[in-house]
Amino acid sequence: MQLRLDPSSRVPLSAQLRDAVAARIQRGRLASGERLPSVRDLAAELSLAPGTVARAYRELEAVGLVVGRGRAGTFVTERLPATPSGVEARLAEAADAYARRARQLGVTPEDAARAVRRALGR
Repeated sequence: MQLRLDPSSRVPLSAQLRDAVAARIQRGRLASGERLPSVRDLAAELSLAPGTVARAYRELEAVGLVVGRGRAGTFVTERLPATPSGVEARLAEAADAYARRARQLGVTPEDAARAVRRALGR
């Protein structure tokens, strides 16, 4: 799988990998039912730790883009999850931007969530 990751980016490599694979699935470059490379194979190909690839695959599975079938491998789901509405998509973009900024500032996820709760309570 030809993917470009930026090791100098503040975005974790697992997130970069997750987003790159998700984009390929959503654009149809990875077809439903298609088998993804094994964790070890993709890790070797991209010079990543297997745990980094495994995390990306778990996150893709959590959002319904892939399904793990044990030793058989990881496959693109037969049916993609529904596309979020315009409001949900804009909210997701804002949340992603906020999360990136929070990581840049070095705050913990708990502190970032607390800041959001305070802002929503105003």
